[in-house]
Amino acid sequence: MRRVPPFQLTGGPAYAYVQVAAHLEARIRAGELTARLPGEQALREEYGVALGTVRKAVGVLRDRGLVVTVPSLGTFVSP
Repeated sequence: MRRVPPFQLTGGPAYAYVQVAAHLEARIRAGELTARLPGEQALREEYGVALGTVRKAVGVLRDRGLVVTVPSLGTFVSP
């Protein structure tokens, strides 16, 4: 399993949610995240961003077909 470098906002031209989504995608593709994603609050704390940023990032992953969200159960990596 390939390790993904720790996350750090670059302050570059990409919005924070795009950077978080890219990091989460890299973790999924590296096999680091394989089942249920951590909850929104846990991701917010891990990445040091606002809750809305986490929600938009997960939305990007959902739009790309990488994750699926089941209400009241959580967000899971797509098979």
